[in-house]
Parts: sequence; structure tokens; C-alpha cells
Amino acid sequence: MNERCPACGRLFNRAPGYLLGSIYFNYGVTALLAIVIYLGVCIYYGEVQTGFGLKAFLVAICVLFPMWFFRYARSLWIAFDERWDPWPNDQEAREAGLAPTRGDLQN
Repeated sequence: MNERCPACGRLFNRAPGYLLGSIYFNYGVTALLAIVIYLGVCIYYGEVQTGFGLKAFLVAICVLFPMWFFRYARSLWIAFDERWDPWPNDQEAREAGLAPTRGDLQN
């Protein structure tokens, strides 16, 4: 993963643990997918599909899908955070040299 956006310079990993919020997106989409698949199989293939086969398929989906989706979950988390806490905030702007420091304001 890049440290900064090549276009605007936005810092992607803003603080330790910052990207942990993407777990909520990953879990939510995985749970929604598992529920939709379960209901779809029960409605359309309920008489054909065995209980063990359905459980094995759902476990495989719940293990494999989050590993594939984690990059997209990070992107969703960064977009969500950008919407509610845009970059740069005051501290990040000072660290990136985009905002004047207190010494600059006094002169």
C-alpha cells in the first residue's frame, strides 16, 4: 500500500490503528453476502441442497471473501473517513508543511 496519494499527497495510514475501521466494512459486507446467499439457496435450492453442503459453502465464502475484499474495505474506510474528517486536519497539515505554524502567524 502506498504511503501517500500520488495526486494529492493524502496520508493513507494517518495513525497507528487507523485502518482498523475497515474491519467494520469488511465484516458488514461479508455478513450481508452470507445472508443473501443463505436465503437464496434456501429459497431456490432448498429441496436439493443438503445442510452440510450449504454450511461448508457458507464457511468457505466467509473465509475467502474477506481476504479478497480487504483492499476494497480499506478504500471504503478511507472514503468514509475523508467524508467526515477531511485531510488534512490541522496536525497533518503542519506535518506535511501545508499550513502555517504558530511562529509563522506571529510574524
